[in-house]
Amino acid sequence: MNDSDPSNPAFSAQRRRVLLGMGAAGVALAGSSLSCPAMAAQTGKTTAQVTEAPSSDKTQDRHDFHGQHQSGIVTPRPAAGMLVSFDVLASDREDLERLLRTLDQRIKFLMTGGPVPQVDPKLPPLDSGILGPVVTPDNLTITVSVGASLFDGRFGLAAAKPKRLIRMVGFPNDALEPDCCHGDLSLQFCSNTADTNIHALRDIVKNLPDLLLVRWKQEGSVPPQAPARPGEPAQSARNFLGFRDGSANPDSNDRKAMEQIVWVQPGSDEPAWAAHGSYQAVRIIRNFVERWDRTPLQEQESIIGRVKASGAPMDGQQEHQVPDYRKDPHGQLTKLDAHIRLANPRTAETQRNLILRRPFNYSNGVNKNGQLDMGLLFICYQADLEQGFISVQTRLNGEPLEEYLKPVGGGYFFTLPGVTGERDFLGRGLLEATQAKTSA
Repeated sequence: MNDSDPSNPAFSAQRRRVLLGMGAAGVALAGSSLSCPAMAAQTGKTTAQVTEAPSSDKTQDRHDFHGQHQSGIVTPRPAAGMLVSFDVLASDREDLERLLRTLDQRIKFLMTGGPVPQVDPKLPPLDSGILGPVVTPDNLTITVSVGASLFDGRFGLAAAKPKRLIRMVGFPNDALEPDCCHGDLSLQFCSNTADTNIHALRDIVKNLPDLLLVRWKQEGSVPPQAPARPGEPAQSARNFLGFRDGSANPDSNDRKAMEQIVWVQPGSDEPAWAAHGSYQAVRIIRNFVERWDRTPLQEQESIIGRVKASGAPMDGQQEHQVPDYRKDPHGQLTKLDAHIRLANPRTAETQRNLILRRPFNYSNGVNKNGQLDMGLLFICYQADLEQGFISVQTRLNGEPLEEYLKPVGGGYFFTLPGVTGERDFLGRGLLEATQAKTSA
């Protein structure tokens, strides 16, 4: 039988495969205006060059440096994030104050933007130049926090240590790598683009070579979402497990809620200087994405407790609906050990355990065994570390999701209060709170 005969079943099958292949190629081309010159011509972008930089009208977006609280906590999360932990090399309080004042000055400039002063070409330039001769703020925030180790005997700060600040300890499912944990000081960089964060980090490293040493660094990103339809709430971004992350986060625009959940309040049992600061918990959580991708959808949804496509709880229709566990006491819809149910059982008692999450996805390449090294740079803030993250994570110990993830790094830090005026600087209250004891 002739294989080219249209009546031949083999010919028909081959023809279908060819047509399907052509259809798939067409879909791929339609998804990108840069895939085909003809497609580019249809969009009117015939003058663009292959090396032309992407354009953005957001490079001048900026946040105020001054305020009762540091920015980068309740501030809307941009597309690029980075957490860098440092060892402090300062040898005495004078050096520590120089470190804090320099951080204050550099962060203020980087968040505001402006031209870089020029120097004699025979000297190193004052800036890396990766953003050009004029630094754009690009929605940058840099949030400064301190670790428990800063309150050792080096600087006389022990008496002013935040009451609940401890060194991060491992939970049962952790496989913490020492080189990716802890630190004297953390800087959280957030902006519209990864290059803006890298520029800011290099600026700080350049200006503080004798006072700061990078201990570990983790970059991350948030996939932009399409604008919400009129009358509908904005959708949360998806993590690398494919589920929306942040669906049940507290309302960061609710000042009263943030005072209860995030900010240490004046008159609390914390040191007076710590008022308007917050506890920062950071976790680098690797996802076993190959194993997850081979798991049936219904099992994925059962483990998380949400519908994957919409983000809705199992008893709801859309992402931001609140699950009603009282109508599901035996876990017929939402399993009793589902991630969202363990993390937030939605009882009166567990309301005090609420945290404000600010996570980023990360991808670090490939491990030696050929598996993708990717997961979640988990960052959260709370007024009480023990009642917040530690209590939530303790409830999650042993959850089914543990089969698909492994925390490998991170740390606990205390985010300093904001800078309230030109004569103030980051950490001033901490230094002043211990000045008398040191000089006595």
